[in-house]
Amino acid sequence: MTQTHAEAGRRYRFDTFRTALLLDDLTFGPDAPGPGDPVPAFDLPVVGGGRVRSDDLGPHPVLLVFGSRTCPVTESAGPVLRSLHAEYGDRVRFVLVNTREAHPGDTIGQPRTPAEKWRHAENLRRHHRLPFEVATDDIDGTLHRAVSPKPNSAYLLDPDGVIRFRAHWANDERGLRAALADLTAGRRPRRGRSRAMVGPLLRAVGHLPGVVRAAGAKVERDVWLAAPPLALLGRLSVLFGRLPHDRRGSAAAIALGVVGVLTLALALTATR
Repeated sequence: MTQTHAEAGRRYRFDTFRTALLLDDLTFGPDAPGPGDPVPAFDLPVVGGGRVRSDDLGPHPVLLVFGSRTCPVTESAGPVLRSLHAEYGDRVRFVLVNTREAHPGDTIGQPRTPAEKWRHAENLRRHHRLPFEVATDDIDGTLHRAVSPKPNSAYLLDPDGVIRFRAHWANDERGLRAALADLTAGRRPRRGRSRAMVGPLLRAVGHLPGVVRAAGAKVERDVWLAAPPLALLGRLSVLFGRLPHDRRGSAAAIALGVVGVLTLALALTATR
């Protein structure tokens, strides 16, 4: 049965993060727009004034990123985007589109009205100290759903609105930097897609405890039910507080692996 726009909007504005959402976040569907496709039409308001429109992007390429305050990957991507903007901001238009909350909680819930979503966009811009445009999608996530609603994807567009590069996660600095270097030099990016998965997720894990503190304990409860391994890594990551947040997830994974190997070795020794 075909969903109506209203039904799709209600499903989009979920209250509880579940395993099915996680699995959907990990892959792009065959119909998702990718390199060579025009970006779906949009006309979005920008925090602080102005609009960003797909038919009037300006003379430069555009890096269009999706994110939210409660997304650990967006947390990890903030410094990456600021760094890339410092290097390419004079030749590329950077736009972060505020979406639904990836992990709605007790304090930062899923916005239910356009005004509430607008406040979330203002908070997102302020929190990350972004020196570039932050726009907001409508309450039903029309643009976000049109590009396949991943929590922190990024699209590098040419001035005509054609997608030249797609990144699954916007904290993939290496992939984004290479694509930006190619396009600003007048070349089509040598790689049209970034498929980096494990690295970006591990970099995000160390930011999960901070999201829990900001959005409320419901976030951690939901992640424990939907993705216990990620929740466990997030909990263990706080043991490595002297490391940068982006490195805590990898440290937690290594520690968990070492414990697993030692436990197995002890078990085998006990059976001899």
